[in-house]
Amino acid sequence: MPEETASMLVTFLPLIAMLVLLYFMMIRPQRKKEKETTEMRNSIEVGDGVTTIGGIVGRVASIKEDTFVLETGSDRVKMRFKRWAIQEVEKLAMETPAESAPASK
Repeated sequence: MPEETASMLVTFLPLIAMLVLLYFMMIRPQRKKEKETTEMRNSIEVGDGVTTIGGIVGRVASIKEDTFVLETGSDRVKMRFKRWAIQEVEKLAMETPAESAPASK
């Protein structure tokens, strides 16, 4: 009987090892990437530069729960998008005058 248990363990050990490897190589990194993307989309503020998944680039004019209004072009065309449509965010750089002045020595 112990020999049968040992042979079953040897049979299923590679399968278990492959499942553990699959988790650490595919599932865990994907979850981490999804978490980072969600955090990026939730950190959007008015004035930030945004690129949508469709390639539209503009500045955020207003934000509601799950949508935002994007201003594009020099004629300031406004379009409404869902929050999930954001691919990339460029944060608005707000510098204080003391930080932007060069330090003299």
